[in-house]
Amino acid sequence: MSKIEVSVVAKILNRAEVGKLKYNTTMERNDLSRLEWLIHAQEEAMDLSVYLEKLISVEQELLLAKKLIDEKQKKQPCKNCRCKGGLSKWTRTSSLEELEAAPRKGCDL
Repeated sequence: MSKIEVSVVAKILNRAEVGKLKYNTTMERNDLSRLEWLIHAQEEAMDLSVYLEKLISVEQELLLAKKLIDEKQKKQPCKNCRCKGGLSKWTRTSSLEELEAAPRKGCDL
């Protein structure tokens, strides 16, 4: 197995232990009907859909921020020296505040 698969297996084992402690049972329980299992699965899928919607929203915000930063960099290149910088380079973890406060790339000012 790859490291990724080993990680998934470890998480499954951990989740099974948490479930056993929380509900005092395992997935081998037989007190639920097929319909009840289907309803549980559907509820989990709906939760996943909500998580995905949140992550899509965050990604859209990041893409918009990158676009705004790129546009600002094109409009406001560094005029105080001969550097080819402009604003510092955007990264996935950059915030607008961090980028505006950062010194310009290649600029000593």
